[in-house]
Amino acid sequence: MIESSNSFGALLVPGDMFILAELHAMKLDGVLVPVVGNAFRPRKVAETAALRAGALRLSIPAALERRAVLGQLAAAWIYGCAPPPLVISLLVDNDGNTAFLPAHSGCTLRQVHLDTVDVQSVGGTLVTSPLRTAMDVARSAPEGTARAILAAMAGQAALACTLAGLQEALATATHVPGKLRAQRLVQTMLDAGQQP
Repeated sequence: MIESSNSFGALLVPGDMFILAELHAMKLDGVLVPVVGNAFRPRKVAETAALRAGALRLSIPAALERRAVLGQLAAAWIYGCAPPPLVISLLVDNDGNTAFLPAHSGCTLRQVHLDTVDVQSVGGTLVTSPLRTAMDVARSAPEGTARAILAAMAGQAALACTLAGLQEALATATHVPGKLRAQRLVQTMLDAGQQP
């Protein structure tokens, strides 16, 4: 397996071993497949949730790497239920410490309350849990995008994120902006028979 000294697992990124032009040349030769941004994987290596999480982790500013959690559409992509995000959503626990992003980071940052059940490690990268991801998508993503992602998440048994379970989680959530919108959206999907 080809690896760069500054890659995560099977990911290849510009660095000590290859420059970006060489990685693109290998892509054109059919040796590499783009994952996201400037991260590539060998064609023979399967694209997994851990690989996608590692690729997005490369975009987290160094000062936030230990605190930031990949969330919203970024997390939905990691779980294989959304296209690659145009902007990477980062969440940090609102623990009283300030957090900020450098200019032109390609990320957004929100300080929120995160319970331990809201976060999990995917290949060593912190990502919102499937249920937290679905709640955030239902609350804030454009409706058409949210419908498609929620249906995809509900359709993956391994994520254990049914629409009925999501509706129950939303009902018990407190102080959550966009809760009513999310409940209406999920109820509409349930009424249409789009997955229990």
